[in-house]
Parts: sequence; structure tokens; C-alpha cells
Amino acid sequence: MISAWDSLHSATLELVRSTPIKQRLIAAYRRHLSQIPTDQLPLDARESFGQIMRSLAGVQPLRGEDAVAASVRKMSNQEADDCAAHIVEIFGMMARAADPAAPRQTAAVIQLRSIECASAEFDAPALIASS
Repeated sequence: MISAWDSLHSATLELVRSTPIKQRLIAAYRRHLSQIPTDQLPLDARESFGQIMRSLAGVQPLRGEDAVAASVRKMSNQEADDCAAHIVEIFGMMARAADPAAPRQTAAVIQLRSIECASAEFDAPALIASS
């Protein structure tokens, strides 16, 4: 069984992809959020999580879609952005509440370029318009 922390971490990673926000929300819900048992969340995050789950699956679907697709379809882009931000906030609550001594898989960060790059590296040639 995947822990709530891992599911929220994966949902957060889903939310930072380059697809449209509504697609990211649907994917985060279906792949990660729907599997989280509420009792694994910190007490202060449970109500917020419940509200998010209701907002992501509270609309009556049309034929051929599920409640999640219907709910997200009805959201404005701003509502979708706000919902994604709340998911990230809950993940932050989980991270702060986690026992720092508990073992957890961490992703390796690989530095591909020097942080201190010469400014000339980012110079672009000027475009000259001719008529």
C-alpha cells in the first residue's frame, strides 16, 4: 500500500507537468489522490483534503464521463489553479508533519551545468527586420 505522503508527492509531481491544468487535476485525482485514506493525513489537513475531493468529484457526470471529468470540466481555470494549489499546500502540511527520522525515498538531483554561467552564454543575436 502506498502511503498518503507518497500519493500526495506523486500528485504534486503530476500537477507540475506541461499539460493543461484541468488534465493535470484529473490525472492527479485518478492516479494518486483517490487512493489516499483520510486517516493517514494530519488532522489539520483532513478537512481541506475532503473539500478538494468533493470539488473534484461532486458534479453529476454526463453520459460517457465520470464525476471527476465532469467536476473539472465545470471549473474555471482559476478554480482549477486554486484546487491544484490546495493539493500542494496539503502536501506541504504532510511534509512538515512527517517524522524527519523516518526513511523516505528521495530523488537524486543531478546538476547538468554549472550554476555560475557566463552571461554571454545566454546572449541571443539581435534580429534585424528588413523591408
